[in-house]
Amino acid sequence: MQLTLTSLPNISLIKPNDNLVEVIIKSLKEAAIELRDDDVLVVAQKIVSKAEGRLVRLSAVTPSARALEIAAQTQKDARQVEVILSETKEIVRMRTNSLIVEHRLGFVCANAGVDRSNVEAPDGEEYLLMLPENPDRSCADIREKLRARVGVTVGVIINDSHGRAWRSGTVGIAIGAAGVPALLDLRGHPDLFNYTLHATQVGLADELAAAASLLMGQADEGRPIIHIRGVPYPLREGNARELIRVKEMDMFR
Repeated sequence: MQLTLTSLPNISLIKPNDNLVEVIIKSLKEAAIELRDDDVLVVAQKIVSKAEGRLVRLSAVTPSARALEIAAQTQKDARQVEVILSETKEIVRMRTNSLIVEHRLGFVCANAGVDRSNVEAPDGEEYLLMLPENPDRSCADIREKLRARVGVTVGVIINDSHGRAWRSGTVGIAIGAAGVPALLDLRGHPDLFNYTLHATQVGLADELAAAASLLMGQADEGRPIIHIRGVPYPLREGNARELIRVKEMDMFR
């Protein structure tokens, strides 16, 4: 078995309203890759957010009383806290320079995914970048437009770097997916010794997102789209909501 990951070349800085499907098709051609059914494309959250215009000019934000209170406790910019709160369902943990929340989409992460890194400011202003409004829908849209343009059915994942409650270091995870079994349920399957698996569920979309992150990098690499061929499981309809653990089953909250 073989799994092949290729970073797509020559992707320029993405701006609001850029057509990501056209960017993908052009870059695939430059990489001499012809899309096949069951290939997977992993797209970095930042370029999806930028294309969708999920930018907030910091100087235009007026912090609320709650944001000012939280900023005083965390030593964060109150305007940034206000933007974080706009994307937050519940604050999970809070300490100096750290704000862990349940994002409105259900996953737990730092700062509701609101970020300043690799966000250019062409007008000299400082901007924050929020996660896509609906990453699963963004993936489905890219997938359908690629199918219409190229005539093949692929899986699409949007990945982002998240920390974990039980280990140090960030890893790539899937915040959006389409055409990929985000959660692979192996319960009922036999192991090597014919014992039946009772609890094994594989976060397949997260594993592919993490693998893609190795090529994307975390700083100035400029490789935001990864092509994957050879996923060793059948693809199906799926979405990243499959990966969200309900609060009642979350032992870290």
